[in-house]
Amino acid sequence: MAVGVLLVDDHPVVRTGLRAVIGSRPGVEILGEAATGEEAVVLAGHLRPDVVLCDLRLGDGMDGVATTSALRALCPAPAVIILTTFDRDVDILRAIEAGAAGYLLKDVSPDTIVDAISAAARGDMVLAPELATRVMRGMRNPAPRLTQRELEVLHHLATGSSNREIARALFVSEATIKSHLVHIFTKLDVDSRARAIHVARETGILRPGH
Repeated sequence: MAVGVLLVDDHPVVRTGLRAVIGSRPGVEILGEAATGEEAVVLAGHLRPDVVLCDLRLGDGMDGVATTSALRALCPAPAVIILTTFDRDVDILRAIEAGAAGYLLKDVSPDTIVDAISAAARGDMVLAPELATRVMRGMRNPAPRLTQRELEVLHHLATGSSNREIARALFVSEATIKSHLVHIFTKLDVDSRARAIHVARETGILRPGH
């Protein structure tokens, strides 16, 4: 019996390409396409695919991680493979923690995607060896935990705001902001504002665009 697949990507040309290279393969049946995470969850509830191929970034709505969580909450729950161009450790770890059965980069061959679909449908995990190693490393060394106030300071820091400007925005003293920065620098193991922003983005503490 063919494995039913739902394609989820906000770029029509990508969905068309995937349908062309995967849909023609024996053992795979493309059941439908979705451009957003919200649409994917609704369609999956109706079509009941065995596997969902989902991009990580899906425009302004739910991202691939949130979509994965929602899909895995369905009954029956499809296996989800993230297929993306982003290979940051934090993205891979977030996807796996959300219940993804695999994480592939879009430069892999069609054969690799088809093999991954079959493996995920069987209940297997699909990760390239180097990605699996990075996931294990990320689990052993989780991202630092910042308080809500420290996150607010960090977000203002990423906009280029000075200590005085951050203090005014948060209605606190400059001395308080300096204290928060000391805690932030210590937790992120950095010694400058620029490094704090860089590390926060690399570890996913600051989302893209911040």
